[in-house]
Amino acid sequence: MSVEVVQKDVGYLLEGPHWDDVTKTLLYVDIYGQTIHRYDPASDQADKVNIGETVGAVVTTRSGRTLAAAKHRIGFVDWKTGGVETIVEVEQDKPTTKFNDAKCDPMGRFWAGTMGSEDTSKGPGATDKKQGSLYCLYPDRTIINRVQNVDISNGLAWTADRKTMYYIDSLTFGVDAFDYNIETGEIANRRQAFAIPRCDGIPDGMCIDSEDMLWVALFNGAAVIRYNPKTGEKLQTIKLPTTNITSCCWGGASLDELYVTCAKHHLTKEQLEKEDTAGSLFRVTGLGVKGVKSEPFNDSELSQ
Repeated sequence: MSVEVVQKDVGYLLEGPHWDDVTKTLLYVDIYGQTIHRYDPASDQADKVNIGETVGAVVTTRSGRTLAAAKHRIGFVDWKTGGVETIVEVEQDKPTTKFNDAKCDPMGRFWAGTMGSEDTSKGPGATDKKQGSLYCLYPDRTIINRVQNVDISNGLAWTADRKTMYYIDSLTFGVDAFDYNIETGEIANRRQAFAIPRCDGIPDGMCIDSEDMLWVALFNGAAVIRYNPKTGEKLQTIKLPTTNITSCCWGGASLDELYVTCAKHHLTKEQLEKEDTAGSLFRVTGLGVKGVKSEPFNDSELSQ
């Protein structure tokens, strides 16, 4: 296994990596930097666009556009101007909430979650609890609030048989499972798949591999850990040289490279001096397993 820095110190709170299988580029966000990044591993070139508001997540679409969940809205991003063409808005009655992590299901529906405001003076996890929700945006612009009373909405993943959705509400310190109806996008029978000890860190973003094992990024844990979601067993640990690991996704031509984001968020001045890779993008190779592609949003009905 090899861990390398592919973009060093490029932001403050990097999150939401998404591999574009068409262009072979990686998208990710800097939430408080209000910026969407795009990295091309083949050329080692990168570009970015500032959209002028906090941005929690970004995905590509089937038509090649970029879809972002930013503050209270979901919309298409103009890479030249930074403008966002709004599709839907949520939580206009909750000025302190914002979109956080998001991902598309195998049918191209966009699942995006919100969270309450943070008190950065109190350290990781000091968030207004039960203020967030998990939404599902359908191709026809319908948006449904599927989960309420969320603390910090984070990682999402679907099993290969499309019958189970995994979900992380970070401050529950575990990964939950839902029965998933792939035809309708409905969820049912929520239960905790496995718990994560607080001493390991706060579960943040995650992805799933071709064997239906979960890779969970641990904020305040300096690691990404591969779990068997049926047993909770730790199968593999990637130790990283900075404390606050935020998310991960599969990329590369064979989907066998794991891209990992991290943050300077909540690090002290002393920690930042020691952890010079905080706010960087990592790539991990030689893991011996392949991943699952990042699904694009199905914008076919919006393109008509």
